[in-house]
Amino acid sequence: MLERICKFKRFGYSFVETKEDCLKLISEMIHENDVVSVGGSVSLGECGILEYLENRKDITYLDRYHCEDPHQVFHDAFNADVYLTSTNAITKKGELYNVDATGNRVAAMIYGPKKVIVVLGKNKIVENIDEAIKHTEKAAYRNNIRLKRDNPCIKAGHCVQCDSPTKICRAYTVIESSQIEGRIHIILVNEDLGY
Repeated sequence: MLERICKFKRFGYSFVETKEDCLKLISEMIHENDVVSVGGSVSLGECGILEYLENRKDITYLDRYHCEDPHQVFHDAFNADVYLTSTNAITKKGELYNVDATGNRVAAMIYGPKKVIVVLGKNKIVENIDEAIKHTEKAAYRNNIRLKRDNPCIKAGHCVQCDSPTKICRAYTVIESSQIEGRIHIILVNEDLGY
């Protein structure tokens, strides 16, 4: 069902059973001499994609995690051949729902890199945008714990729609479809990934 909807939305689509299958597919989608960057993503790490990119010597990897100036990498990513990320949720209508702190990830998904590969686990499929919002609020709470941010949700145990100066929920986007057919390619992994 999601494959047919993604095609209608002009997204590329692949379904794989495991994280290992996902990594194999990614290795085939990235070519020699490509410039590659990533958005912040627990899912990419769980699939071994970040380590794979660090070790691949025939590409230019714009590594946001091991650099002096992450903001420069965020800007340089707009010129990447391939941008890898996840999504906070995908609805059964094929809408990609995301919340970002700086907006660099969602900005690159929307415009810039030639190809955007979105890796997500089956746990991120939701019924509609209302469910996507609920799912993402739970994910944001877990990300605040992971990032050691002392935001109000940590004390409350759930999202409180805070206005904390260190909050990570600042840019809210829905990508309804892709203007350039196939520019955004979704890889659905038949496992739970990330939050």
